[in-house]
Amino acid sequence: MNPHDAPPQQILTLPGAVALSPFRVEKLLASLPRALAEAITIDTRFVHFVALAAPLDAGETQVLEKLLTYGTPATGAPQGVLLLVLPRFGTVSPWSSKATDIVRNCGLAKIERVERAVAYYITARDPGPLSERSRRALDRAIHDRMTETVVTGFAEAERLFERHAPKPLATVELLAGGRAALDDANASMGLALAPDEIDYLHEHFTRIGRNPTDVELMMFAQANSEHCRHKIFNASWTIDGQAQDASLFQMIRNTHAKSPRGTIVAYSDNSAVMEGAPIERFYPDGGGEWKYSTDLTHILMKVETHNHPTAIAPHPGAGTGAGGEIRDEGSTGTGGKPKAGLTGFSVSNLEIPEARQPWETAYGKPDRIASALTIMIDGPIGGAAFNNEFGRPNLAGYFRSFELNAGGEVRGYHKPIMLAGGYGNIAAQHTAKKPLGPGALFIQLGGPGFLIGLGGGAASSMASGQNVESLDFDSVQRANAELERRCQEVIDACWQMGSRNPILSIHDVGAGGLSNAFPELAHSGGVGVQFDLRKIPIEEPGMTPMQIWSNESQERYVLAVDVTRLEDLRRICERERCLFAVVGEAREDPQLVVEDALFGNRPVDMPLEVLLGKPPRMHREVKRRARALEPVALSGIKLAEAA
Repeated sequence: MNPHDAPPQQILTLPGAVALSPFRVEKLLASLPRALAEAITIDTRFVHFVALAAPLDAGETQVLEKLLTYGTPATGAPQGVLLLVLPRFGTVSPWSSKATDIVRNCGLAKIERVERAVAYYITARDPGPLSERSRRALDRAIHDRMTETVVTGFAEAERLFERHAPKPLATVELLAGGRAALDDANASMGLALAPDEIDYLHEHFTRIGRNPTDVELMMFAQANSEHCRHKIFNASWTIDGQAQDASLFQMIRNTHAKSPRGTIVAYSDNSAVMEGAPIERFYPDGGGEWKYSTDLTHILMKVETHNHPTAIAPHPGAGTGAGGEIRDEGSTGTGGKPKAGLTGFSVSNLEIPEARQPWETAYGKPDRIASALTIMIDGPIGGAAFNNEFGRPNLAGYFRSFELNAGGEVRGYHKPIMLAGGYGNIAAQHTAKKPLGPGALFIQLGGPGFLIGLGGGAASSMASGQNVESLDFDSVQRANAELERRCQEVIDACWQMGSRNPILSIHDVGAGGLSNAFPELAHSGGVGVQFDLRKIPIEEPGMTPMQIWSNESQERYVLAVDVTRLEDLRRICERERCLFAVVGEAREDPQLVVEDALFGNRPVDMPLEVLLGKPPRMHREVKRRARALEPVALSGIKLAEAA
């Protein structure tokens, strides 16, 4: 049942423990302007909001109160102006996902959801209300705009549980407005389409005589973004009038082409596979008995970037970067096993307060981009925290800061490089995805969809600061390692069945959400596919079809199984308490169709070749520029400090 079909809820508000330790309060005050920090005191409390399908009896209430009693008890009634930090409306926090599971497993079936907020009580040392400037400074300091919101009353928390009516499909009036209509949609939707891609779409929809839907445009933009298709790396180049023999990607792949020894999979799946050896692996057999099995086992390797989300929101950005890389390893072939991780960061000069270095110059940055120092304080913790909570040690990494004014051009990492990488294992018999036939079932594994992480593939393909600010913030996701761990347990149980592995093919859900992952699954399997949009699990029923199809809610995979193995998969998912849904079915013709039974229309009806096979290849024509560089100035710089 989708949320908009559910009956009305009753909302309980229950007080909790102290939210921030004295040390963390002191750290918070230190982040504020000095005059403001010296003028106020801050008291913090957790507050729990519980959505009920039916009233609790006395025994159930007692169990709930015990479960929500943890941490340092708060004493006395709070005083001061209330600023309440809630999860972003339209989302469910990772804390909520875990807490709701716990209360249900304790027999509290009437509880639909438990959510937690932090109440900040601000008391001014001198009487009088907070100025608007002080309020804005506090808001910035106490919440992360990517995943949280600030309100001033407990009643507003009920918006966390609001149910909105589903919104309908939208179309772009291309037939009436011509190419200009696509240009407008490109800007307003943050699609980052190149001019030749707009021409390509204009030609296709004009030829078939209908207007494109917003679902189709967003899907095309994500599937063909630089982030997903590496258009610049695959582009042809002309430099100083001379056509170049190789693309950047061909240069990168040249080493493997010259010396492929020991490589099983390279540049063709979610991670690379290097030749391993027969080893003993300890896992349960088909009867559930744990024992050693000898497998020819290869080595998984992957490194990718998650730069844009880390620039906007360092902690969740780096966390979801690590989570995406873990999913890539798990979704290699027909199921792999992530083992160990790494994270790395390249940022601009840190400009540490009261410790500025002689070479550091403040060149400015877009306001929505986090500072290099903030990225290096929060980002590594986000990446390590996801690895740790998932159950994979983060064993390696790197960090560098760099800025240089060379001939009047400033180079640096305001948009940081955030590397997420890892190592794992995969059985030799599972290294290749299998072809799909008509009737194969297309399944989403993992969490429900939220209105969060929309357009991230396109946003990641822009220079930081080029996108509309609200779209930049829409494009970052939340991290829930616990849910991803459950998905991996399902994948583990499948590959542990050896030759009876029910997974035919699997991909992770990253940039572009389902709109990128499901078409890739069908295209690589050699089939078309028909989907039922309303079979996709969602937590925000008011989303449009475009938002349902393209949101980048994390901790999701898509996989294909034969219909005869569906019950095997269902049994595993129920044991691991991992959500899954059959969303589509393979068809013989290479058409991608998404049906919306609620509104009786087709948000997507497009040949897979139009989406993935034939978009125009990028061409870059450039000229080398002679630069007059100034001599290196080392005055005032001590080698020992600069090293």
